[in-house]
Amino acid sequence: MPSAEPPLPPQPDPEARTLLLSLSGPDRPGVTSAVFAAASTVGADVLDLEQVVVRGHLALSVLLSPGHDENVLTDRLTRAGESLGMTVRLVAGRGDNASRRTGRAAVVVMGAPLETRHVAAVAASIAEHGANIDRIRRLSRWPVTTVELDVSGADVPGLRRALGLVSAATGCDIAVAPAGLARRGARLVVMDVDSTLIQDEVIELIAAHAGTEAEVAAVTERAMRGELDFAESLHARVATLAGLPVSVLDDVRAAVRLTPGARTLVRTLKALGFTVALVSGGFAEVVEPVGAELGVDHVRANRLEVVDGHLTGRVVGAVVDRAGKAAALREFAALEGLPLSRTVAIGDGANDLDMLGVAGLGVAFNAKPMVREQADTSVSVPYLDTVLFLLGVSREEIEDAETADEHH
Repeated sequence: MPSAEPPLPPQPDPEARTLLLSLSGPDRPGVTSAVFAAASTVGADVLDLEQVVVRGHLALSVLLSPGHDENVLTDRLTRAGESLGMTVRLVAGRGDNASRRTGRAAVVVMGAPLETRHVAAVAASIAEHGANIDRIRRLSRWPVTTVELDVSGADVPGLRRALGLVSAATGCDIAVAPAGLARRGARLVVMDVDSTLIQDEVIELIAAHAGTEAEVAAVTERAMRGELDFAESLHARVATLAGLPVSVLDDVRAAVRLTPGARTLVRTLKALGFTVALVSGGFAEVVEPVGAELGVDHVRANRLEVVDGHLTGRVVGAVVDRAGKAAALREFAALEGLPLSRTVAIGDGANDLDMLGVAGLGVAFNAKPMVREQADTSVSVPYLDTVLFLLGVSREEIEDAETADEHH
């Protein structure tokens, strides 16, 4: 039989004496070392520690259990800090940090630029919600400025709705997600293709070879007015391609332009161990090679019918429409053994709404107003890799993944 686990040490005394050191000043090597060397001569215990450096200015906070020589400890810490040219503040008290409330959330705020009014509006909304901002860190400075707020005491769905209104009113992008373990671990990220992963609409590229751009545009306009659903509009547009040699698809593949940041997004997601999928109302003949080049795990798209080396103007099998995209996301999540709460969907159009709604986090990428309003969060800058910041990935981590890929 396995041996019994050793007993846990007793809980800390909530009335025990503690000493809070706050140190600030110009950062340089050796500051933290000197402070702790001074504390170690008295034998104090570390209860909490946090340090941040902003533009060369260091702020260090240390919560100590001072033992029996509190006066000696206070004197030595003061001398050590002042000898380094730092501002020193010591506050004696009792007990550890107050326990953090439940309802922990990660709130990511992104702007280009990130204005003070954006942060003011977000902070005010969090306070009105009855939640507290415990920590803040910067995720990126370029090409957008992104900060992540560690919040407690939040009702995550309610806070998401409240900050969605702030995003719409101020123009900054805001994402709200459960914090803690929910922020970690494997995920499935599913992307739309046309005008999301790539800058183009593939059917328009094909129609240019058939000389039917005007007909395709007219059908698209009817669909946007609600006169046709997606399947009807797809069949009508594909019908204009009848008779084209299949070889034109090689030219279309060569003409496809990835959205800025697409390679970085997929590379970083793969480095994190995530699964990446493409779900498109476009065509597998173009989407599959793009996915293979990027190292994508799953692809779902429509397939064009070809007879005697020419397009017939029809598609093969069921159309990948709005419902089909959501079904594909569910299927890929099941294949990977992931709950829907561990999925992320990215898209720009009404055809993506079901997929965005099913996913644990639905991201509207440079989307139409209706899609932005219904998605969990949005990105309004033309860089696809900024989605990583919404997931809590920093610019430094993205660059590390890029360096590791180059070495590999």
